Amino acid sequence: MTYCVGLKTDQGLVFMSDTRTNAGLDNISTFSKMRTWEVPGERVMVLLSAGNLATTQAVTSILDERSKAPDERNPSLLDTPSMFQTARLIGSVVKEVIRDAAPAGQTADAFAASFILGGQIKGGEPRLFYIYPEGNFIESSADTPFFQVGEHKYGKPILIRAYDPSMSFEDAIKLLLVSFDSTLKSNLSVGLPLDMQIYESGSLRLGPSRRFERDDPYYLAISEGWSEALKAAFHRLPPFK
Repeated sequence: MTYCVGLKTDQGLVFMSDTRTNAGLDNISTFSKMRTWEVPGERVMVLLSAGNLATTQAVTSILDERSKAPDERNPSLLDTPSMFQTARLIGSVVKEVIRDAAPAGQTADAFAASFILGGQIKGGEPRLFYIYPEGNFIESSADTPFFQVGEHKYGKPILIRAYDPSMSFEDAIKLLLVSFDSTLKSNLSVGLPLDMQIYESGSLRLGPSRRFERDDPYYLAISEGWSEALKAAFHRLPPFK
């Protein structure tokens, strides 16, 4: 299991993902679930993945190969005219990989994977998509300004309560860290370190990125501060009579 979030604000896009993969309590590994592509001044794309590790790695490998030799391996996500067409391209690759991985007569559920795609292509606006294992997808909106894949239920309440489209990148990162901390404390299948990536609207360049390790001072301050704040808020609530 995993947990990834793509969030859209007035300033741009913020992405965060954990790095834990496991096949049982005694077989835990660390893999980055975030992939980026950039043509400075022309396009920026960020892809987050959750689900079967072999499927997600196959999808990103195919996209990488096509982007490095687009003349020989069309279509390439470096040539798509819009983010919508990029989502269609990735969706088709996801569907192809899952179909080919499943033996004849066997359900493809075991090979399922979901993705969050965000970015901007020159001439268009920043856009955020959720791509399903079936290859179809939906786009974010004012009513749905963020997407989650993986183990999302523990970290969703704080996103719903505290999200504000006008929030700064700094507050958005703080909000995502609280969401991830709640998930980490509730589910052992989600684990540190966490990868973070910022994209500022109109820049057409990747913004700051960071990996939060287990001993990261800011992450620890957020985790401990949020625990204390919850306890204080609980004690301020009126008693039941």
